[in-house]
Amino acid sequence: MENNKQQNNKTICHTNPDWSWFARVKAAFGINDIMPDFIFKKIVLICGLFILVMTVMILISLIANSIPSFKTFGIKFFIGKVWDPVFEQYGTLPFIVGTLLTSFLALTITIPFSLAISLYLGGEFIKEKSFFAGFLKNSIDLLSGIPSVVYGFFGLFLIVPIVRYIQIKTGIEPYGVGIFTASIVLSIMIIPFSASLGREVIEMVPAEIKEAGYSLGATRFEVIRHIILPYCKSGITAGILLALGRAIGETMAVTMVIGNSNMMPKNIFSPANTMASIIANEFAEAIKDLHFSSLIGIGVVLFIVTTVISIAGKIIIRKFAIHS
Repeated sequence: MENNKQQNNKTICHTNPDWSWFARVKAAFGINDIMPDFIFKKIVLICGLFILVMTVMILISLIANSIPSFKTFGIKFFIGKVWDPVFEQYGTLPFIVGTLLTSFLALTITIPFSLAISLYLGGEFIKEKSFFAGFLKNSIDLLSGIPSVVYGFFGLFLIVPIVRYIQIKTGIEPYGVGIFTASIVLSIMIIPFSASLGREVIEMVPAEIKEAGYSLGATRFEVIRHIILPYCKSGITAGILLALGRAIGETMAVTMVIGNSNMMPKNIFSPANTMASIIANEFAEAIKDLHFSSLIGIGVVLFIVTTVISIAGKIIIRKFAIHS
């Protein structure tokens, strides 16, 4: 049997000279046919464990540096409404509310636009290989690569004056900046993420299923509603949750247009702060240990909120996938 294996190796090396050096290396180090798979498996395992260890280390480092604020304020750190570094009063509830309001309002604005773009580019209303479809896809990909500070300038120079004009006409205090303005900017930023993923899953719908619907007399709207959307709801939900994760962690663009107020927002037009924006604004000025620890504590809260939303999203996607 060993002679047959050597003869096969010689035949392979003769027909393909590139294999000759590989066979010599295997023979020199005593490597059998199973060992490369074993090594590759261990490398993949080590990489996976490295990601897990890094995540745990990040959480541990955040918690270790935020312990002084947790010990000082206890539960009031999470439900307190006053953030005053001068008198060392630190409550994070306004920032938690500002983050959730801004993110979910941006997501509400994003969903109809991203879903419409996904359906339009998914092949139902336009040919996939047409010039306009390619131009629109490239434009969406370009939007996802624009730096957030550019979106911040766009919001300051265009969105803020428009929102201020609307507030003046409707009798609302004309701040211009605030939660609503930040949500509009965020919605523009996260549309490419949900739209791109939604387009990809819609393109994966088998053509036979759609043709069967049309052959039974279904209209295009009925095919989209009863065939395409149920088939793709898991992927569309994944794109929406990906966009939500981007919205929660966005810093620079939100900081430039949200108004940077540490008070509890009264409505969606009020200036506010998010957890990411308050860290960006005050981290360089945190000279007191308690102030520094409180900012790190906000990072812990942001980490927990992101993790909870990610886990909830995976549960929702799994349930959609089971019933689809």
